[in-house]
Amino acid sequence: MVGMRRTGAEAPRSLRNQGQPSRAQADAAGPEGAAKPAGAAKPASAEPAGAANSAGAAAVRAARTAAAGAAALALAVTLAACGGDSHAAKAPSGGRASGDDAARKTDPTRVPGVGDALHKEIPGKSSQVVAVYGEGKNSATATVRLFSKKGGKWTRERSWPAHNGRRGWTRDHHEDDKRSPVGVFTLTDAGGVSSAPGAKLPYTASADFTPPTYWPKRTRHDFDHVIAIDYNRAKGTSPLDPTRPQGPSKGGSIWLHLDHGSGTSGCVSLPREGMEYLLRTLDPDKHPAVVMGDRADLSR
Repeated sequence: MVGMRRTGAEAPRSLRNQGQPSRAQADAAGPEGAAKPAGAAKPASAEPAGAANSAGAAAVRAARTAAAGAAALALAVTLAACGGDSHAAKAPSGGRASGDDAARKTDPTRVPGVGDALHKEIPGKSSQVVAVYGEGKNSATATVRLFSKKGGKWTRERSWPAHNGRRGWTRDHHEDDKRSPVGVFTLTDAGGVSSAPGAKLPYTASADFTPPTYWPKRTRHDFDHVIAIDYNRAKGTSPLDPTRPQGPSKGGSIWLHLDHGSGTSGCVSLPREGMEYLLRTLDPDKHPAVVMGDRADLSR
């Protein structure tokens, strides 16, 4: 098990020295219609002495509410790329995904539906590929398929309905654009609220993955299990590690995680059985990678 770096951005328990996130980050983290946490609270010693009067009591209540909210918000900033589904119409989910023709084998030495540009980026030593086929440039609906390579030939093992960023896909992902990044990325680390005894990837189990309480109830189990997509992150660390090698403006915390029935803020979500299967199957010795994007971008 990989030990998690206990940094201030990772969890409510270690937020005492954190600065406040920007308004854009707060808006990104909070779901539509939910109360956004207020700014930093005054310490208890700074509460007004006249709290017995109505104005003072209201101030005290506001300060205490802000303190709890600020803790949840800081965690949300770390997780903002993944959850808090809002600001867009709910995308359809479930059932068999359309466009299966793109995944039919034409050349067994290639991952179906992936053109030359991205196929060249799949590491030569990879023998496991998770392919995410987005339905369209601006669609939140996708299909996830797992392929394995034996004897130089790719074979499809499993397929699941999925969701991606609520605004679709982009080749130039930035923080808060609500789109999933197109590309090929390695898969090296996993984690989640729940333990995963059968996981082969290094796995960090921690309550620090718990989504903020002000997110919709349907997102409560989104991060029971996650697999970090190695986009703008430090490999070999917990998925919660806040390191952004390309800088914070390029976003981060792009994960595979459990689906809540609609688009995400940039992650790829799939059913629980799919996540559990990937955790049991993806093997560091097989150098797993993900190739992801809308079908048009994938096929270039």
